[in-house]
Parts: sequence; structure tokens; C-alpha cells
Amino acid sequence: MTTQTDRLAGLLLSADAAWAVGDAHGTGDAGAVGAIRQDTPFDVPGLAAVLAVWPAVGHLVADGALRLHTPLSAYWDRHHPPAGTTAHQLLTRTGGAERPDAVLGDLVEHLTGRPVHAFAAEHVWRPLGMTRTRPTDGPDPVLRSTLDDLGRFLHHLCEPAGRPVPRPWITDSLRIRTGELAPARGLVWQPVARHEHRHDLWYHADAAGPALWIAPRERRWAALLTRTPALREPFRALAFPGERDSRR
Repeated sequence: MTTQTDRLAGLLLSADAAWAVGDAHGTGDAGAVGAIRQDTPFDVPGLAAVLAVWPAVGHLVADGALRLHTPLSAYWDRHHPPAGTTAHQLLTRTGGAERPDAVLGDLVEHLTGRPVHAFAAEHVWRPLGMTRTRPTDGPDPVLRSTLDDLGRFLHHLCEPAGRPVPRPWITDSLRIRTGELAPARGLVWQPVARHEHRHDLWYHADAAGPALWIAPRERRWAALLTRTPALREPFRALAFPGERDSRR
């Protein structure tokens, strides 16, 4: 019988890629094809929003240092987007501000006194054992991570534990926060369109290829490291069989 592992390996055979699928108990299936291995540091700048900014903002909200619907001008006046813009609007991409993740990163630095990557490293990555997730050196740092570290992160999001990423923050983020607006969004995470209009599979992707998925009700997750964005949809279909995506 052909296993899910075989099907995933067959899909990725023609491209450099590393992948993992798991649940609240840990990694179920994982593999790598080509030059990318499970422990290969991989540039994932597009995932910084969910690996660094999102949990850092969640900590500030949980600690009462930030309110999502309060205009950012109430917190700092060095620079901020148009008057009235809130963290909620930036997290849902509804505020009209350019580079919302950069603005949120600046806000985290202002409120904590530390760069967002340093805050995430202390409060999220190290507690989860994500020892190989870090920005590169140099004037324009880029976030790097490994498949193993991404699996640790997603595994934690499926657990009932309240820290290091606060459980209420995870729950609040993985629900529609944009009403009838299209595209529908949670907080940083975006739902995969499904039949029967259900929204319980969420994703965050890097335009260059890497992507993360989480199904909170089923406590299942998947991660893909690749430089071939076209692989994301067929990979997702195999990792979450029975899902149908009408948008990606």
C-alpha cells in the first residue's frame, strides 16, 4: 500500500524540498529530497511574521501592554501609520499601512526595548528548543530556520500548553477577524477556503516557497521548505487529504 510518506516523497522528487506533517503528539511523517535536509538552515523571511512578530505581539497582548483595537499613536509617536490605525488592522492586513509586519516589529521593539527577533528568541524560540532559528548577520538580516524548528513551533501550537505562545492568543488568531471582507483573515494567519464554508485549516506562506499549515480542531500541522511555490498546493492536498482549496 502506498503511504502518505511515499506520496509526498513522490510529489517532491523533482525539486529540492523538506517537509513534515504532524499533530499534537509530534511529527508523524517527514522527509527531504535534494539539497534541502531537515536540519538545513533555510532563508524564510516571509515566515518572520508568524514566527517572530505574531507571537511577540501575543505576549504583549497577554501581558496587558498592548490592546489590539487601540490606535498605535497611543503607544508611541516616533512614527506610526495613518491616524487611527490599530494593531488589529495591521495583523489582519486591513489598515492600509505599508509593510505592516515592519510597523508591528517596531512597536514590539518600542514596548519591550528589544528587537522583535531578540524578544521572540528569548520568549518563544529558545523555550521551544528552536535553537537554529535566528536572523542572519549583516546590515539586512534575514530570518533563517530549519524544518525541525518549524515542526517544534507548529507542534506547540497544537498543544494545550499556555506558554510560550499564549493559548488564548492562538485561539483568537485562528478565527475569522475580518467579518465579510475578502480575503478572510485571522491574525496574521489566513484560512484555506474549504467546502461547506468551514474555516479550520490555516496557512502562512513565504512568497519564495516555504509555507506552514495548521488545523486547530484536528490538531494537525504541516510544514514545507522549498524554493518552488507551485509545490505548495499539491503538497497541502496530500498533507490534509479531503481538503479542497478554491483560492490557492
